[in-house]
Amino acid sequence: MPNEGSYEAALKRSDQIQADLPQHPENYTMLTGDRPTGRLHLGHYFGTIKERVRLQNLGVNTNIIIADYQVITDRDTTEHIRDNVYNMVIDYLACGIDPEKTMIFTHSAVPEENQLMLPFLSLVTEAEMERNPTVKAEQAASGHALTGLLLTYPVHQACDILFCKGNIVPVGRDQLPHIEITSKIARRFNERYGKVFPEVAGLLTSTPLLPGLDGRKMSKSYGNAISLSMTAEETAKLIKKSKTDSERNITFDPEGRPGVSALLTTAGICSGRDPKEIADEIGMGGAGQLKRYTTEVVNEYFAPIRERREKLAGNLDYVKDVLHDGNRRANEIAHETLNEVREAMGMVY
Repeated sequence: MPNEGSYEAALKRSDQIQADLPQHPENYTMLTGDRPTGRLHLGHYFGTIKERVRLQNLGVNTNIIIADYQVITDRDTTEHIRDNVYNMVIDYLACGIDPEKTMIFTHSAVPEENQLMLPFLSLVTEAEMERNPTVKAEQAASGHALTGLLLTYPVHQACDILFCKGNIVPVGRDQLPHIEITSKIARRFNERYGKVFPEVAGLLTSTPLLPGLDGRKMSKSYGNAISLSMTAEETAKLIKKSKTDSERNITFDPEGRPGVSALLTTAGICSGRDPKEIADEIGMGGAGQLKRYTTEVVNEYFAPIRERREKLAGNLDYVKDVLHDGNRRANEIAHETLNEVREAMGMVY
């Protein structure tokens, strides 16, 4: 038997939930989100947004947080943050997120959610927070000293999940430690003060990681990401200038040929085909033919999303209304949850 908290146990629980979701979607509340540090790209779409749309359409209570406060865990500026937030909402809506079914809101607009930090911080130790791999990775990437906000990042995420009584969170394997610390906080609060919060499980995503066009992690800072906001022409230009190698015969070899394989993976996920099959088909057609094919299937796949996106970008008042309504709903939920917390702690005067 796998130990509690192990990947095997998490995968088993995730599989059980996936099987139950179509039959009993009303039993589940999902919370997930993004930091508005730049434009969303294909990695975000295939890694998380498609899954959010699927859960929403199944009838799950779905919630998406735009984690604007978390931008400053590892950055010294909030320049462009308003523009990033609005474009994030536009991307969500263009990709199929329905604001009638899914609550979209921002950290900074829901103060009572953030107030949960105070009791939650009393339920975890410094060592437990420092062990979190995301804290270590973000600190290393930023090159900054460990700030209090970055140290408490996992607890802030627990507030995001638990304020709306979230019980499922779509995650990759590397994000499971966040689910584990959230579960600890919920369990410890319930044991110490009384039952308020649900058990939380990670819904492990089966989508393979989509690399950037150079084979590295997809990132705007690397210049290897196709943003959802790009036009077909901008996409074609970016793919055309992506680096491959001098070997003409196209083969799928992620380790030995990262650039070629990244294009094949992108083409495969957009066309629903096996990257190896595409490689065999192109063969001696070389990198030029591969880039043309990749451009064609990416632009074909995202054409309807881009059409909807263009219309939404021209109606910013509607986008703002969606966010204002989501913030209003989130505040109502946070107020109710915080009242339950105060009641459990005997702090109603």
